[in-house]
Amino acid sequence: MNTKEYISSGIIESYILGHASPEEAGILECVMKNNAEVKAAFEEAQKTLEELATAQAVTPPSDLKSKIWIRIQQDQIVEEIQPVISTDIPAAKPQKEIRIQRNGNWKTYAIAASVLFLVSIAGNLFWMNSQSKTREEIAKLQTEKRSQDLAMQRMNQKMNMITNPEMQMIILKGVEKHADSKAMVFWNKKTREVYLNAESLPKAPQGMQYQLWAIADGKPVSAGMYTEEKDSKIALANIPKAQAFAITLEKQGGSEVPTMENMYVMGEI
Repeated sequence: MNTKEYISSGIIESYILGHASPEEAGILECVMKNNAEVKAAFEEAQKTLEELATAQAVTPPSDLKSKIWIRIQQDQIVEEIQPVISTDIPAAKPQKEIRIQRNGNWKTYAIAASVLFLVSIAGNLFWMNSQSKTREEIAKLQTEKRSQDLAMQRMNQKMNMITNPEMQMIILKGVEKHADSKAMVFWNKKTREVYLNAESLPKAPQGMQYQLWAIADGKPVSAGMYTEEKDSKIALANIPKAQAFAITLEKQGGSEVPTMENMYVMGEI
């Protein structure tokens, strides 16, 4: 795995979010010490995650703290009011009042602790909500990056085909029923292998599949079945000679003869 593949593998994001295993974390830390590109990617990802977390942060109401402390002070003032002691009350009475005051102070602290506990729960809920949104944003970015990487791979494959001197490119244009359709056949002059780029064709309906045909000596010869996974990178067939190529839409698995009314594109060599 090269540096770019390692960076795009998602290990950096997993490390920052605390999801990486000890082994993965150790490897990444070692790589960052010896690879400036990976270290720069880590710092950029960390900065991006911090910006996302800041953008999604939810601040509790500004007056919540002051309201809590006002309530605590009010409760404490009420509890500290001393009752009038009559001279007829036995000497043991003040000790009972002290216990009452202590009990009142305990209740005040209990109320304060409960309120602070609720505030803590609220803060955690805000934080969890923010983290959830951040993870969703990261997942969305990763999905978009994978799609972009896949599109770039396909583009590079097509460019390699076009610039390869051993490849003969045949443009297939849409027939009357499908005038806007187009495709390209790449025919290796040396190996006689045929590759097809048909990503511009409409998506085949369920149970149907595009089939490539080579026209040799006036007769159609099957040149293989097309799938998106094979596009421009896997040879469909080996065709020794041909004067033209065409594509038809057939039942899944192909046909022995082309269905002419389902022909989409055709091109002469």
